[in-house]
Amino acid sequence: MTLRIDLTFDTRDATSLAGFWKLALGYEDEPPPVPFKTRDEWAASFGEEPDDAGGGAWLQDPEGVGPRLVLLDVPEPKVAKNRLHIDVRVGKGPDAWPRILAKVEALVAAGGSVLSTFDGHHVVMADPEGNEFCVGA
Repeated sequence: MTLRIDLTFDTRDATSLAGFWKLALGYEDEPPPVPFKTRDEWAASFGEEPDDAGGGAWLQDPEGVGPRLVLLDVPEPKVAKNRLHIDVRVGKGPDAWPRILAKVEALVAAGGSVLSTFDGHHVVMADPEGNEFCVGA
Protein backbone atom coordinates (compact mmCIF):
# COMPACT_ATOMS: atom_id res chain seq x y z
CA MET A 1 0.00 0.00 0.00
CA THR A 2 1.35 3.41 -0.96
CA LEU A 3 1.10 6.08 1.70
CA ARG A 4 0.47 9.71 0.75
CA ILE A 5 0.54 12.89 2.75
CA ASP A 6 -1.81 15.85 2.91
CA LEU A 7 -0.61 19.30 3.89
CA THR A 8 -3.23 20.99 6.06
CA PHE A 9 -3.09 24.71 6.82
CA ASP A 10 -5.20 26.76 9.21
CA THR A 11 -6.41 29.93 7.56
CA ARG A 12 -8.71 32.91 8.01
CA ASP A 13 -10.19 32.70 4.48
CA ALA A 14 -9.87 29.27 2.89
CA THR A 15 -11.74 30.18 -0.30
CA SER A 16 -9.52 33.16 -1.10
CA LEU A 17 -6.32 31.37 -0.17
CA ALA A 18 -7.36 28.34 -2.27
CA GLY A 19 -7.52 30.54 -5.36
CA PHE A 20 -3.99 31.76 -4.70
CA TRP A 21 -2.57 28.24 -4.25
CA LYS A 22 -4.42 26.89 -7.30
CA LEU A 23 -2.64 29.57 -9.34
CA ALA A 24 0.70 28.92 -7.64
CA LEU A 25 0.68 25.14 -8.05
CA GLY A 26 -1.68 24.45 -10.95
CA TYR A 27 -3.92 22.53 -8.54
CA GLU A 28 -7.68 22.14 -8.80
CA ASP A 29 -10.56 21.74 -6.38
CA GLU A 30 -10.89 18.18 -5.13
CA PRO A 31 -14.43 16.84 -5.49
CA PRO A 32 -16.26 15.77 -2.34
CA PRO A 33 -16.00 12.13 -1.32
CA VAL A 34 -18.51 9.73 -2.87
CA PRO A 35 -21.51 9.62 -2.40
CA PHE A 36 -21.70 13.32 -1.44
CA LYS A 37 -22.54 15.96 -4.02
CA THR A 38 -21.02 18.86 -2.04
CA ARG A 39 -18.51 19.42 0.76
CA ASP A 40 -21.38 20.84 2.86
CA GLU A 41 -23.22 17.50 2.59
CA TRP A 42 -20.03 15.70 3.55
CA ALA A 43 -19.48 17.98 6.59
CA ALA A 44 -23.11 17.53 7.65
CA SER A 45 -22.55 13.76 7.73
CA PHE A 46 -20.36 14.32 10.81
CA GLY A 47 -23.32 15.88 12.65
CA GLU A 48 -21.90 19.42 12.64
CA GLU A 49 -24.17 22.41 12.44
CA PRO A 50 -23.65 24.21 9.09
CA ASP A 51 -22.91 27.51 10.85
CA ASP A 52 -20.32 25.88 13.13
CA ALA A 53 -18.44 23.89 10.49
CA GLY A 54 -16.22 26.74 9.27
CA GLY A 55 -14.99 27.04 5.72
CA GLY A 56 -12.50 24.87 4.00
CA ALA A 57 -10.95 24.08 0.66
CA TRP A 58 -9.50 20.82 -0.60
CA LEU A 59 -7.04 21.03 -3.48
CA GLN A 60 -5.47 18.28 -5.54
CA ASP A 61 -2.72 17.94 -8.10
CA PRO A 62 -4.54 17.15 -11.36
CA GLU A 63 -1.74 14.72 -12.24
CA GLY A 64 -2.06 12.94 -8.88
CA VAL A 65 1.62 13.41 -8.03
CA GLY A 66 1.80 16.21 -5.45
CA PRO A 67 0.28 16.15 -1.98
CA ARG A 68 -3.29 17.25 -1.40
CA LEU A 69 -3.63 20.69 0.22
CA VAL A 70 -6.34 21.22 2.81
CA LEU A 71 -7.12 24.77 3.93
CA LEU A 72 -9.33 25.04 7.01
CA ASP A 73 -10.83 28.23 8.41
CA VAL A 74 -10.09 28.80 12.08
CA PRO A 75 -11.21 31.68 14.32
CA GLU A 76 -7.84 32.47 15.89
CA PRO A 77 -5.21 34.58 14.11
CA LYS A 78 -1.77 33.30 13.21
CA VAL A 79 0.67 34.14 16.01
CA ALA A 80 4.01 32.70 14.86
CA LYS A 81 5.97 31.77 11.76
CA ASN A 82 5.04 28.41 10.23
CA ARG A 83 7.65 25.70 10.69
CA LEU A 84 6.69 24.23 7.33
CA HIS A 85 6.59 26.03 4.02
CA ILE A 86 5.92 25.14 0.42
CA ASP A 87 8.61 25.30 -2.26
CA VAL A 88 7.14 26.01 -5.70
CA ARG A 89 9.46 24.47 -8.30
CA VAL A 90 9.18 25.72 -11.88
CA GLY A 91 11.72 23.29 -13.40
CA LYS A 92 15.46 23.40 -13.96
CA GLY A 93 17.33 24.43 -17.06
CA PRO A 94 18.98 27.47 -18.63
CA ASP A 95 15.69 29.39 -18.74
CA ALA A 96 14.72 28.63 -15.13
CA TRP A 97 15.35 32.14 -13.76
CA PRO A 98 12.98 33.85 -16.25
CA ARG A 99 10.32 31.20 -15.41
CA ILE A 100 10.84 31.86 -11.70
CA LEU A 101 10.42 35.60 -12.23
CA ALA A 102 7.29 35.06 -14.35
CA LYS A 103 5.72 32.88 -11.62
CA VAL A 104 6.64 35.47 -8.96
CA GLU A 105 5.03 38.22 -11.05
CA ALA A 106 1.81 36.20 -11.40
CA LEU A 107 1.72 35.45 -7.67
CA VAL A 108 2.30 39.10 -6.73
CA ALA A 109 -0.63 40.02 -8.99
CA ALA A 110 -2.71 37.43 -7.10
CA GLY A 111 -1.92 38.97 -3.69
CA GLY A 112 1.44 37.47 -2.79
CA SER A 113 4.43 39.56 -1.77
CA VAL A 114 8.17 39.26 -2.31
CA LEU A 115 10.19 39.05 0.91
CA SER A 116 13.66 38.52 -0.55
CA THR A 117 15.30 37.61 -3.84
CA PHE A 118 18.37 35.44 -4.31
CA ASP A 119 19.28 36.38 -7.88
CA GLY A 120 19.48 33.45 -10.22
CA HIS A 121 18.34 30.95 -7.59
CA HIS A 122 15.05 31.54 -5.74
CA VAL A 123 12.60 34.12 -4.37
CA VAL A 124 11.15 34.03 -0.86
CA MET A 125 7.51 35.13 -0.87
CA ALA A 126 4.46 35.34 1.37
CA ASP A 127 0.95 34.32 0.38
CA PRO A 128 -1.98 36.71 1.09
CA GLU A 129 -2.12 35.53 4.73
CA GLY A 130 1.61 35.98 5.32
CA ASN A 131 2.66 32.32 5.06
CA GLU A 132 6.18 32.14 3.64
CA PHE A 133 7.10 30.01 0.65
CA CYS A 134 9.81 29.90 -2.01
CA VAL A 135 9.75 29.94 -5.80
CA GLY A 136 12.75 28.32 -7.43
CA ALA A 137 13.97 25.83 -10.01
